[in-house]
Amino acid sequence: MAAQVAKPSPQSVQLPIMEQFLSLQGEGRNTGQVAYFIRLAGCDVGCVWCDVKASWDAEKHPLRSVDELVHDALRSGSPNIVITGGEPSLYDLTELSKQLRAAGLQVWLETAGVHPLRGEFDWICLSPKKFKAPLPECLSVANEFKVVVYHPSDMPWALGFLDQLHQDCLLYVQPEWDKRLSMTPHLLQFLQENPRWTLSLQTHKYLDIP
Repeated sequence: MAAQVAKPSPQSVQLPIMEQFLSLQGEGRNTGQVAYFIRLAGCDVGCVWCDVKASWDAEKHPLRSVDELVHDALRSGSPNIVITGGEPSLYDLTELSKQLRAAGLQVWLETAGVHPLRGEFDWICLSPKKFKAPLPECLSVANEFKVVVYHPSDMPWALGFLDQLHQDCLLYVQPEWDKRLSMTPHLLQFLQENPRWTLSLQTHKYLDIP
């Protein structure tokens, strides 16, 4: 007879956390709105231009319980909670997202969509990466599709995903921060030719806030 493995209770669910902070959402559709960020540690995508490479190794960051995370989120006073990473799709976020929403908070997920999404989210921003392809099942539920442009070839590459997105999904192109000056002219031309898309800028970096 196979051994029965007990599932962890909600109170025992823990997640590796790199950082938590209150700021403004700087990118995409929710730009300018106050948000409390929960940055999970651990990533298997490995973008060469990633600005939070310190988040990649989950073992270097402490585990925190769902109860602690919800408590901190409520203390922040923000109605909007961003779960980001790292790569959040590595983890089962069912209990965290459920408790945050039960507390009356909006839960926004930022993901590359490389693993099945587990949780309850009010807004899903899917940002695909060439380093590891997003899953079709993640593309189909995205509310926002945000492509970070490091090279001009990233824009035609992004167009290949359009038939996997639902018709109401919002489309954004965003220059990678260190390439913003060289990429912006390419983005402006792309937007003129593809008017369904919108330009996203990392406004939090212009404002020099987290």
